[in-house]
Formats: sequence, C-alpha cells, structure tokens
Amino acid sequence: MDFVRSVVDFFLHLDEHLNQVVTTYGVWTHLILFAIIFAETGLVVTPFLPGDSLLFAAGALAALGSLDLWLLVVLLIGAAILGDSVNYWVGAWIGPRAFSGNLRFLRKDYLERTRAFYEKHGGKTIILARFVPIIRTFAPFVAGVGAMSYPRFIVYNIIGAVLWVGLFVPLGYYFGNMPTVKDNFSLVIFAIIGISVMPIAVEMFRARRSRPA
Repeated sequence: MDFVRSVVDFFLHLDEHLNQVVTTYGVWTHLILFAIIFAETGLVVTPFLPGDSLLFAAGALAALGSLDLWLLVVLLIGAAILGDSVNYWVGAWIGPRAFSGNLRFLRKDYLERTRAFYEKHGGKTIILARFVPIIRTFAPFVAGVGAMSYPRFIVYNIIGAVLWVGLFVPLGYYFGNMPTVKDNFSLVIFAIIGISVMPIAVEMFRARRSRPA
C-alpha cells in the first residue's frame, strides 16, 4: 500500500520531484533521466516507470534553463532506442517460453495484449507502442520473441523514438510553464497519462464486444 501511495505521489508531484533531482544532481540529471527512460523501455519488469509524463516535465524544466534542451532530446532518443534494442534481444533470447506462463517476472496478460496489438497493426506497432504505456515496454520484447526481424525492427525503433521524444519534450518546453499548466500540473500529467492509455482501453473494449456471448 505504501508503495502504491509513493507511486501516486510521484506522478502527482512529478514536476516537484524532478526539480528536486535537478537541484541535487545538477547536470547529472540528464543521465538520471537517460537511465529512467532506458529502464522503462528496456526492462520488461519496469513498465510502471513514467514515460510520457516524465518527458513533458523534463521539457518544462529545460524551458527554465535547469536542463539543456538539445542534450536532453539527444540523450533521451538514445535511451529509447537502446532500451528497445536491449528489450528486443532479451525477447529473442527467451523466445516462445515467454508465453508459457512459467516465467513469473513476465505478465502473460500484458504479453498477450501486446501480441494482439501486433496482429492488428503489424510492423508499425513499434512506432505506435511508443505512445501507449505498458505496450511500449512489451512491444520490443514480443518483437524479439519472433514477431519481427532485427533489421526491420531497428528502423521502426528509431522512427518511434524520434517521434516520441521529439513530441513530448518540446510540448513540455513550450507549454509546461504556462501559468494555467503550472497551476494545474497534476491534472495535465494525468491527462497525458489518460490520453496515452486510451488506445489500450479502446482495444480492450472492442475485444470484449467481439467475444461471443
């Protein structure tokens, strides 16, 4: 329960927590953000880490001069590409065993949901998944299990990383410090999370309706 409370508090006050990190670690914050984005995209056991909201908050701090915008964008694109690549090769190493249900650290329902996402959207899943929490973490893993060859994967991986980071960081940079946004930062963060989760909700709703009674 305390862990859940801590996670909720982190999301609710993401701007404050990130500001504290900048105050404490200064320029090293860039590498801390690199590590978080890498872990969120590269490790299938950490899908709960902030992605979209963290990019937005980082962009807002860059607008204040606390972080270097271009260094931030380059590093986070690199983290997203590297994270997905590592995830892909872990999936390739584990192989079909991932869907056996015997690997406790893997949520089988997340894997099945991601595989269904692949069946519907094909190769562009890697790009679309960047904007969908949970699916973002599991898509490269499922691709490595056998859904896609690596040469094809890396192209989608790079495009998706550039679009994802290139959208949310500038959004935070240009809009994160507007008075209305600053005064309602928690609501904005939850709106970003809600919009990101919406594709999954729609897919789940459609899947339920398509099931035979």
